[in-house]
Amino acid sequence: MTKKDILTELIEQLFAFDEERGSTGDLNLADFLGYLNARAGVEITGMRKISGDGSPEIKQVYGSTSSDISILLVLMYRYAKGYIKKALKRSRLQTADEFSFLITLMTFESLTKTELINKQVMEKTSGAEIIKRLEHAGFINETEDLHDKRSVRVSITAEGRTEIYKILPAMGVVSRIITGNLTNEEINTLAYLLKKLDFPFQGGGHIWHRYHRWLPRA
Repeated sequence: MTKKDILTELIEQLFAFDEERGSTGDLNLADFLGYLNARAGVEITGMRKISGDGSPEIKQVYGSTSSDISILLVLMYRYAKGYIKKALKRSRLQTADEFSFLITLMTFESLTKTELINKQVMEKTSGAEIIKRLEHAGFINETEDLHDKRSVRVSITAEGRTEIYKILPAMGVVSRIITGNLTNEEINTLAYLLKKLDFPFQGGGHIWHRYHRWLPRA
Protein backbone atom coordinates (compact mmCIF):
# COMPACT_ATOMS: atom_id res chain seq x y z
CA MET A 1 0.00 0.00 0.00
CA THR A 2 1.40 3.39 -1.01
CA LYS A 3 1.38 6.54 1.10
CA LYS A 4 -1.37 7.89 -1.16
CA ASP A 5 -3.48 4.78 -0.56
CA ILE A 6 -3.04 5.07 3.21
CA LEU A 7 -3.94 8.77 3.14
CA THR A 8 -7.03 8.06 1.02
CA GLU A 9 -8.18 5.34 3.40
CA LEU A 10 -7.52 7.59 6.39
CA ILE A 11 -9.72 10.30 4.89
CA GLU A 12 -12.47 7.75 4.18
CA GLN A 13 -12.27 6.53 7.77
CA LEU A 14 -12.52 10.10 9.02
CA PHE A 15 -15.72 10.68 7.05
CA ALA A 16 -17.11 7.34 8.27
CA PHE A 17 -16.28 8.34 11.84
CA ASP A 18 -18.00 11.69 11.38
CA GLU A 19 -21.09 10.01 9.91
CA GLU A 20 -21.35 7.54 12.79
CA ARG A 21 -21.08 10.28 15.39
CA GLY A 22 -23.74 12.46 13.81
CA SER A 23 -24.29 15.91 15.29
CA THR A 24 -22.51 15.39 18.60
CA GLY A 25 -20.14 18.33 18.67
CA ASP A 26 -16.66 18.96 17.33
CA LEU A 27 -14.37 16.11 16.32
CA ASN A 28 -11.18 15.46 18.25
CA LEU A 29 -8.10 13.38 17.54
CA ALA A 30 -8.38 11.18 20.65
CA ASP A 31 -11.88 9.98 19.72
CA PHE A 32 -10.83 9.38 16.11
CA LEU A 33 -7.80 7.33 17.19
CA GLY A 34 -10.05 5.27 19.45
CA TYR A 35 -12.40 4.69 16.52
CA LEU A 36 -9.53 3.56 14.28
CA ASN A 37 -8.17 1.19 16.92
CA ALA A 38 -11.60 -0.32 17.49
CA ARG A 39 -12.15 -0.84 13.75
CA ALA A 40 -8.70 -2.37 13.30
CA GLY A 41 -9.27 -4.73 16.23
CA VAL A 42 -12.54 -6.01 14.82
CA GLU A 43 -11.09 -6.56 11.35
CA ILE A 44 -7.85 -8.23 12.45
CA THR A 45 -8.87 -10.24 15.50
CA GLY A 46 -11.06 -13.33 15.28
CA MET A 47 -13.46 -12.97 18.21
CA ARG A 48 -16.21 -15.26 19.40
CA LYS A 49 -19.73 -14.12 18.75
CA ILE A 50 -21.64 -13.15 21.88
CA SER A 51 -25.17 -12.47 20.65
CA GLY A 52 -27.22 -14.92 18.63
CA ASP A 53 -29.08 -14.21 15.40
CA GLY A 54 -32.58 -14.60 16.83
CA SER A 55 -34.98 -12.11 18.42
CA PRO A 56 -34.86 -9.29 15.86
CA GLU A 57 -37.23 -7.30 18.09
CA ILE A 58 -34.66 -7.27 20.87
CA LYS A 59 -31.89 -6.21 18.49
CA GLN A 60 -34.05 -3.36 17.19
CA VAL A 61 -34.57 -1.97 20.70
CA TYR A 62 -31.31 -2.94 22.35
CA GLY A 63 -28.82 -3.24 19.48
CA SER A 64 -26.54 -6.25 19.09
CA THR A 65 -23.33 -4.23 19.50
CA SER A 66 -24.58 -2.51 22.65
CA SER A 67 -25.70 -5.88 23.95
CA ASP A 68 -22.28 -7.41 23.29
CA ILE A 69 -20.56 -4.56 25.13
CA SER A 70 -22.77 -5.02 28.18
CA ILE A 71 -22.20 -8.78 28.21
CA LEU A 72 -18.45 -8.47 27.64
CA LEU A 73 -18.07 -6.00 30.49
CA VAL A 74 -19.81 -8.48 32.80
CA LEU A 75 -17.59 -11.31 31.53
CA MET A 76 -14.42 -9.24 32.04
CA TYR A 77 -15.56 -8.51 35.59
CA ARG A 78 -16.05 -12.23 36.24
CA TYR A 79 -12.64 -13.09 34.80
CA ALA A 80 -11.00 -10.39 36.93
CA LYS A 81 -12.91 -11.42 40.05
CA GLY A 82 -11.72 -15.01 39.68
CA TYR A 83 -8.07 -14.04 39.26
CA ILE A 84 -8.23 -11.54 42.12
CA LYS A 85 -9.70 -14.23 44.37
CA LYS A 86 -6.65 -16.40 43.65
CA ALA A 87 -4.29 -13.48 44.28
CA LEU A 88 -5.86 -12.88 47.71
CA LYS A 89 -5.53 -16.48 48.91
CA ARG A 90 -2.54 -15.68 51.11
CA SER A 91 -3.85 -12.29 52.17
CA ARG A 92 -5.98 -11.28 55.12
CA LEU A 93 -8.14 -9.38 52.65
CA GLN A 94 -11.11 -11.49 51.68
CA THR A 95 -12.58 -9.80 48.60
CA ALA A 96 -11.73 -7.61 45.62
CA ASP A 97 -13.90 -4.89 47.15
CA GLU A 98 -11.79 -4.82 50.30
CA PHE A 99 -8.66 -4.47 48.17
CA SER A 100 -10.31 -1.71 46.13
CA PHE A 101 -11.26 0.23 49.28
CA LEU A 102 -7.74 -0.01 50.69
CA ILE A 103 -5.92 0.83 47.45
CA THR A 104 -8.15 3.90 47.10
CA LEU A 105 -7.28 5.04 50.62
CA MET A 106 -3.59 4.64 49.75
CA THR A 107 -3.97 7.61 47.41
CA PHE A 108 -5.72 9.93 49.87
CA GLU A 109 -4.77 11.25 53.28
CA SER A 110 -8.34 10.47 54.35
CA LEU A 111 -11.90 10.32 53.00
CA THR A 112 -15.30 10.45 54.57
CA LYS A 113 -17.09 7.12 54.60
CA THR A 114 -19.57 8.43 52.05
CA GLU A 115 -16.81 9.65 49.74
CA LEU A 116 -15.04 6.30 49.87
CA ILE A 117 -18.22 4.33 49.20
CA ASN A 118 -19.23 6.62 46.32
CA LYS A 119 -15.83 6.22 44.68
CA GLN A 120 -16.46 2.46 44.61
CA VAL A 121 -19.95 3.01 43.09
CA MET A 122 -21.44 0.87 45.83
CA GLU A 123 -24.61 0.93 47.92
CA LYS A 124 -24.19 2.58 51.30
CA THR A 125 -25.08 -0.50 53.37
CA SER A 126 -22.67 -2.78 51.49
CA GLY A 127 -19.88 -0.20 51.61
CA ALA A 128 -20.39 0.39 55.33
CA GLU A 129 -20.07 -3.36 55.97
CA ILE A 130 -16.74 -3.47 54.09
CA ILE A 131 -15.44 -0.48 56.05
CA LYS A 132 -16.47 -2.22 59.28
CA ARG A 133 -14.54 -5.38 58.31
CA LEU A 134 -11.42 -3.40 57.35
CA GLU A 135 -11.55 -1.44 60.59
CA HIS A 136 -11.98 -4.64 62.62
CA ALA A 137 -8.91 -6.10 60.87
CA GLY A 138 -6.88 -3.01 61.79
CA PHE A 139 -6.41 -1.89 58.19
CA ILE A 140 -8.21 1.46 58.54
CA ASN A 141 -9.10 3.80 61.36
CA GLU A 142 -11.77 6.43 61.89
CA THR A 143 -11.39 10.07 62.89
CA GLU A 144 -13.82 12.93 63.35
CA ASP A 145 -14.31 15.32 60.46
CA LEU A 146 -13.24 18.71 61.78
CA HIS A 147 -15.36 20.54 59.20
CA ASP A 148 -18.51 18.41 59.40
CA LYS A 149 -19.48 16.87 62.71
CA ARG A 150 -21.98 14.61 60.96
CA SER A 151 -19.24 12.88 58.95
CA VAL A 152 -16.60 10.37 59.93
CA ARG A 153 -13.32 10.19 58.04
CA VAL A 154 -11.37 7.00 57.40
CA SER A 155 -7.71 6.51 56.55
CA ILE A 156 -5.43 3.54 55.96
CA THR A 157 -3.22 2.36 58.83
CA ALA A 158 0.41 1.24 58.70
CA GLU A 159 -0.88 -2.33 58.97
CA GLY A 160 -3.17 -1.73 56.01
CA ARG A 161 -0.31 -0.36 53.93
CA THR A 162 1.82 -3.39 54.79
CA GLU A 163 -0.98 -5.70 53.63
CA ILE A 164 -1.36 -3.81 50.34
CA TYR A 165 2.38 -3.90 49.63
CA LYS A 166 2.41 -7.63 50.39
CA ILE A 167 -0.17 -8.47 47.71
CA LEU A 168 0.73 -5.85 45.09
CA PRO A 169 3.05 -8.24 43.15
CA ALA A 170 0.25 -10.80 42.79
CA MET A 171 -2.24 -8.08 41.82
CA GLY A 172 0.25 -6.88 39.21
CA VAL A 173 0.18 -10.35 37.67
CA VAL A 174 -3.64 -10.17 37.66
CA SER A 175 -3.47 -6.86 35.81
CA ARG A 176 -1.23 -8.36 33.15
CA ILE A 177 -3.53 -11.37 32.78
CA ILE A 178 -6.63 -9.19 32.44
CA THR A 179 -5.10 -7.06 29.68
CA GLY A 180 -4.25 -10.31 27.85
CA ASN A 181 -2.66 -9.92 24.43
CA LEU A 182 -3.45 -6.22 24.05
CA THR A 183 -0.62 -4.00 22.87
CA ASN A 184 0.37 -0.94 24.91
CA GLU A 185 -1.48 1.25 22.43
CA GLU A 186 -4.61 -0.90 22.75
CA ILE A 187 -4.39 -0.83 26.55
CA ASN A 188 -4.20 2.97 26.46
CA THR A 189 -7.16 3.08 24.07
CA LEU A 190 -9.20 0.75 26.28
CA ALA A 191 -8.40 2.82 29.36
CA TYR A 192 -9.45 5.98 27.52
CA LEU A 193 -12.75 4.46 26.35
CA LEU A 194 -13.61 3.05 29.78
CA LYS A 195 -12.91 6.40 31.41
CA LYS A 196 -15.11 8.03 28.79
CA LEU A 197 -17.90 5.57 29.66
CA ASP A 198 -17.46 6.25 33.37
CA PHE A 199 -17.53 10.05 32.94
CA PRO A 200 -21.30 10.51 32.35
CA PHE A 201 -22.20 8.33 35.34
CA GLN A 202 -20.07 10.50 37.60
CA GLY A 203 -22.05 13.59 36.60
CA GLY A 204 -19.67 14.68 33.87
CA GLY A 205 -22.07 14.34 30.95
CA HIS A 206 -25.69 14.49 29.91
CA ILE A 207 -26.22 10.83 28.94
CA TRP A 208 -26.75 9.49 32.46
CA HIS A 209 -29.06 12.34 33.39
CA ARG A 210 -31.08 11.77 30.23
CA TYR A 211 -31.65 8.02 30.59
CA HIS A 212 -31.39 7.01 34.25
CA ARG A 213 -34.97 8.10 35.00
CA TRP A 214 -36.24 5.38 32.63
CA LEU A 215 -34.89 2.61 34.87
CA PRO A 216 -36.95 1.25 37.79
CA ARG A 217 -35.90 2.50 41.18
CA ALA A 218 -34.43 0.08 43.69
